[in-house]
Amino acid sequence: MESIITSHAAEIAKLERTGAHSHIHGLGLDDKLEARDNSQGMVGQLRARKAAGVILKVIKQGKISGRAILMAGAPGTGKTAIAMGMSQELGDVPFTSIAASEVFSMEMSKTESLTQAFRRSIGVRIKEETEIIEGEVVEIQIDRSVTGVGPKSGKLTLKTTDMETIYDLGQKMISSLTKEKVMAGDVIQIDKATGRITRLGRSFTRARDFDATGPDVKFVQCPDGELQTRKEVVHMVSLHEIDVINSRQQGFLALFSGDTGEIKPEVRDQINQKITEWCEEGKAEIVPGVLFIDEIHMLDMECFSFLNRALEDKMAPVVIMASNRGMARIRGTNYQSPHGVPIDFLDRLLIISTQAYNEDEIKQILKIRCDEEEVEMTEDALAVLTKVATETSLRYAIHLISTGHLVAQKRQSSKVDVMDIKRVYSLFLDEARSVQYLKDYQDEYLYNEIPAGQSDSSMAIDQPGVGV
Repeated sequence: MESIITSHAAEIAKLERTGAHSHIHGLGLDDKLEARDNSQGMVGQLRARKAAGVILKVIKQGKISGRAILMAGAPGTGKTAIAMGMSQELGDVPFTSIAASEVFSMEMSKTESLTQAFRRSIGVRIKEETEIIEGEVVEIQIDRSVTGVGPKSGKLTLKTTDMETIYDLGQKMISSLTKEKVMAGDVIQIDKATGRITRLGRSFTRARDFDATGPDVKFVQCPDGELQTRKEVVHMVSLHEIDVINSRQQGFLALFSGDTGEIKPEVRDQINQKITEWCEEGKAEIVPGVLFIDEIHMLDMECFSFLNRALEDKMAPVVIMASNRGMARIRGTNYQSPHGVPIDFLDRLLIISTQAYNEDEIKQILKIRCDEEEVEMTEDALAVLTKVATETSLRYAIHLISTGHLVAQKRQSSKVDVMDIKRVYSLFLDEARSVQYLKDYQDEYLYNEIPAGQSDSSMAIDQPGVGV
């Protein structure tokens, strides 16, 4: 019975929404940066993944900043998936992802929006030393008044393998100990500056105190040496967070309200100067991160001009951009350029090209998505779905997995079969069939395009149900 309850609790803890790229766990590269055929949710695109791995290694070293990479390829060729794989591999290195259209939808200038995105992508590791008390709890004595009214007082006995000390407790420390449910035999850590108490676990010497323990009980060794020690603590914050804290009266609470607004350049200059001083003193370290801008062709000339200058700054992150356009018009102009990006800016970029998936790769991707969405599918149904993906698009085929699963559940089947795929294929149109339907029945739609040489008045008379 206990194992059933434990497994049920584990299922609840792992309950998550399945996203478009939730199956991606990395780039799927080996130690020599060679791409595996199928690894960490990544399939195919071997050259593009290897190129991304080289960039990733350079980013992790933290020795360069201000580099720009363009990922160019047709829709559905895994550009965003590779970017998500890079974010998974980076660890604590800052990674910010935005869509280019976000720049135009915010209540601030375009350049301010891009500046904030840049600053969010640059981390600062701030080092500080703090005094801590760490030991095993021998005894807790709490004295209460007879009437039950008034402040509490008490004593806390802590020990290490080398020494034992008694500490007097005040009202605040007693409340913290009660809140953390600290008892004799626990190994705890107390931050002297803030008074914060952390339970590290139970001491191994108390392992036999109870006949049974819960799965979350952790046993640790009793600390050795002095009770009171100095410990170096490292905090990772972004430059944008420091900007907001120093530019708003609410301080760090402004981060939670979301009302960051525009930040004055003077504030940023002072922060940059202070961060530089901390780096020289060894108190801080700048960590250039990654800014991923999807649909880069949505930016206009003003934004590209700003990016040209911003990438030359010494505090610039590595910028990765993605575009699915070929020869396209630059937004706000009548000029055409490759990928909708100005030629002078394109000259700054390292370009990674993605290729269309072949049939075997599409089949593997669909299988991974079935596992991610916890959908069982027969081999015949998977073959049909693969054929649908090659004739329409991979995204459309992925959408049919969950809808096909619902149809299979309706007929009380645990596996998705060919009939379920055919059913949802007939219910939901892909792009080509939808366009063909519009061409066949466009006259029945409102506000369809007026043929050349025909006036608005004659169109109104000819359309059924529309009077003059």
